[in-house]
Amino acid sequence: MRYLDLLTALFATVLLVSNVASTKLVVLGPFTFDGGTLLFPLAYIFGDVLTEVYGYKRSRRVIWTGFFALLLATLTFQAVAALPAPPDAESQRLGEAFGLLLGLTPRIVLGSLTAYFLGEFANAYVLAKLKVRTEGRFFWLRALASTLVGQGLDTGVFLLVAFYGVFPSEVLLAVFLSNYAFKLGVEALMLPFTYAVVGFLKRAEGMDVYDRDTDFNPFRLT
Repeated sequence: MRYLDLLTALFATVLLVSNVASTKLVVLGPFTFDGGTLLFPLAYIFGDVLTEVYGYKRSRRVIWTGFFALLLATLTFQAVAALPAPPDAESQRLGEAFGLLLGLTPRIVLGSLTAYFLGEFANAYVLAKLKVRTEGRFFWLRALASTLVGQGLDTGVFLLVAFYGVFPSEVLLAVFLSNYAFKLGVEALMLPFTYAVVGFLKRAEGMDVYDRDTDFNPFRLT
């Protein structure tokens, strides 16, 4: 498995960068979404590649690696934001800016971690099960179907946990639809690239795992 460590590192990097970028809402044409949405769909593409080539068990370990990396980054940002800055005006100004940007509220932290956990494991589970059902055919269908489920859970759970009662319901619905449509669009546009990466890895690693007798318990790491 020459490339699994590289894919794990890239996966964790995408998670951390997109989580920081999510602190800003942006408008792009008809879409309104958090900034992390520009990069976060890649996490699900990585998830598809990992499960398709290496199987659910190895994908599960990568998901947990990303979870703990995200948890560590979030707790560190919270701790730094809570610590006092030096008394000079410039340090105070920078400290306030850091707190506004990265001193995430407990609801956002809980929403982010819960949504990531549910979405990523749902994505891996659906893709692995469909691979066995389709006998390895129709990867495009499996990738899109797993993303439909995973991204739907991820986006919906995060918005409900983090922002329900903070923003009006119509705003949350607009953000959900924009995020969901954008993420699915990225997945569809990236399919040729995903096909190429999957094909390369299967040849290079000599692997093409089918999860016929896999224990899908997300908490079993051995």
